[in-house]
Amino acid sequence: MAKLVPVQVFDLIIFGGTGDLSMRKLLPALYHRDRDGQVIEDSRVIAVGRGDMSQQEYLNMVEAALRANLADGDFDEETWRSFAKRLTYVKADALNHNEWQHLGEVLGGFEDRVRVAYLATAPSLFGPIAAGFRANNLITETSRIVLEKPVGTDYASAWKINEEVGACFSESQIFRIDHYLGKETVQNLLALRFGNSLFEPLWRRGSVDHVQITVAEELGVGGRVEFYDRIGALRDMVQNHLLQLVCLTAIEAPSSLDQEAVRDEKIKVLRALRPIEGDSVRTRTVRGQYAAGAIHGTPVPGYLDELGGKASRTETFVAIKAEIENWRWSNVPFYLRTGKRLKTKHSEIVIQFQDVPHSIFPEQEYNVKPNRLTIKLQPDEGVKLFVMAKEPGPGGFDLRPVSLDLSFEETFGIRYPDAYERLLMEVLRGNPALFMRRDEVEAAWEWVDTIIAGWEATQTKVESYVAGSWGPTASSFLLDRDGREWLPEN
Repeated sequence: MAKLVPVQVFDLIIFGGTGDLSMRKLLPALYHRDRDGQVIEDSRVIAVGRGDMSQQEYLNMVEAALRANLADGDFDEETWRSFAKRLTYVKADALNHNEWQHLGEVLGGFEDRVRVAYLATAPSLFGPIAAGFRANNLITETSRIVLEKPVGTDYASAWKINEEVGACFSESQIFRIDHYLGKETVQNLLALRFGNSLFEPLWRRGSVDHVQITVAEELGVGGRVEFYDRIGALRDMVQNHLLQLVCLTAIEAPSSLDQEAVRDEKIKVLRALRPIEGDSVRTRTVRGQYAAGAIHGTPVPGYLDELGGKASRTETFVAIKAEIENWRWSNVPFYLRTGKRLKTKHSEIVIQFQDVPHSIFPEQEYNVKPNRLTIKLQPDEGVKLFVMAKEPGPGGFDLRPVSLDLSFEETFGIRYPDAYERLLMEVLRGNPALFMRRDEVEAAWEWVDTIIAGWEATQTKVESYVAGSWGPTASSFLLDRDGREWLPEN
């Protein structure tokens, strides 16, 4: 395991400190980093919320959340007692800057330490909270601000947020977070491509037939239904998670691992994406919405049932045929899909290579399959390379595809850190390489906005699919028209 380097002493202020993200992800991540010795003494986590709550009530809430969300055996009484000393609850209204006096008092006298404002709130509050920090003179030279995704709901709103936050914080102080960029396997994309001479010559048109990127979830929208109905899968997942995976899969080799060198190459990919607009949305995109079904035999309600029976055309599933118009990827489609209430929870990138140019094995006897490389992001992070091999034995010359596996957990023998653990440490170090730059966010929204406009102009149908399936039938037709098919989970 890489050496754990402690971060500088810090004050981390979480707006939305009593919310779902804080309880499920942020605080468990900080607990783990504290337990492993990366958080040094005197560092503080200051949770900001609107509710009346005593310090002890907040600690009780956090303890319950840790017990519920940590893996079995991870909660330790001694570690909790140490971690609890770092926690402080402060009541403040994000929109009423006159109520920030107590927060200012808590932060007063600690201007020399790293100060991070983490905005685990609705995007509409990003600008006002940034303005509150400026109005109350809480921005120091070592201050940073973290914006959770999504940054806006379209290009115009993203631009407005970026302008408002940018009026208070410099671009180098702004960290736009996408937790997929913190996953070890996503980081290993760079190592796989640019740390090995084996793959890079083949990572292009002429060798690659197509690329598939899948982010599938078993869960429905649950308590987020009202929020989700205003967003949908395209805005919630494609604009950030999937397009970031496209970027890291498709980028040219950066000149170095310098934070700006990598991000410079990512923006080139986004700007090379062929727009999907007008009638082309009918043949290059699919929208879906889950109906009642079953997940692993357990009945689950449909999306409209969770919405209280109201009519809605919000998509919970989207599939897209994307194309990158540059020399490396010309005519190599990138098939993207994401959805809720799908058959299994898994995320993966599949590089499907072309068939051998001439097979010496008769197809009717041997059924030679093209090689493929599968990069599994979750739940079992690792890499698999599928090759054809002869089955052992004296009975004849029989071929079948076999996988050369690299399971990160088995290979390195460690608990795999959650993405938020890595990202929080990188914010505290002031390293923006794993975060989205302003031009990335806005370029991604420009591409997504054309799809949304096309759906509205053509009144693109939202196809129904049964919960527990792989989405609407139309998503299979998206590939079938090209003589391809979605590959099974590996």
